[in-house]
Amino acid sequence: MAFGLIVVGDEILSGRRSDKHFPHVVEMLNQRGLSLAWAEFAGDDRSRLTALLKRTLASDEIVFCCGGIGATPDDHTRQAAAAALDVPLELHPEAAALITERCAALAAQGYGSADMNTPENQQRLNMGRFPAGCALIPNPVNGIPGFSIHRHHFVPGFPEMAAPMLAWVLDTHYAQLFHQQPWREMSLRVFDTAESLLTPLLEEIERDCAPVKTFSLPMLRTHERRSQIEVGVKGPAELVPSAYARLMQGVIALQCEVQEESIQENPK
Repeated sequence: MAFGLIVVGDEILSGRRSDKHFPHVVEMLNQRGLSLAWAEFAGDDRSRLTALLKRTLASDEIVFCCGGIGATPDDHTRQAAAAALDVPLELHPEAAALITERCAALAAQGYGSADMNTPENQQRLNMGRFPAGCALIPNPVNGIPGFSIHRHHFVPGFPEMAAPMLAWVLDTHYAQLFHQQPWREMSLRVFDTAESLLTPLLEEIERDCAPVKTFSLPMLRTHERRSQIEVGVKGPAELVPSAYARLMQGVIALQCEVQEESIQENPK
């Protein structure tokens, strides 16, 4: 199954805040022998977000969606998810209980009231109105949950909350997918060589060593650095060494100056 990530918020698109979800999710997946297939950023626009979720919900992919599940006017994710699924928003009873506990805890610390009939607490209850049929994602930071539905998992925009909540989702629902396919990446660095000279070799390796993939990451010449390209192969661990040997032989045959770069593994 492919994993996707949606990060929601005008503040990300405008540059007011820098996204931290992407590196957290990539690291979290890699630690479990998984990888991210795609990522998209979306602003606080309900119709656009609804269209995006309608598209991803129609797939079989596992999608993490970070941001926009609060109860202020710029939060649209809960409503967009319900619209995309064509189901109503409903106050989830367990979410209501958790929000009530949170309000009581705040009141005990001198912040607000524990009376859930106050306008402030009624507004807080909106954070528990989720698409009908969803399940909850526990929030270890403040207790106010996220929600899951149709392999889509919705968490707050705060990375400090989102990261442990998504880790719980992975460990609770997808442990059977962890480390299914041992994976390896091997690369080398080629100096003062045109990328176009290496391309036929990379195409040949992809053709003959499928499903191994190749990659090419050039670095431009600067006053402090020579022109160089990191080229490599990645894929199933048992197939990568022979493909890498082909790559090394090929660049040597092209009389390139070569430096072995790195080996990355995700063993079973």
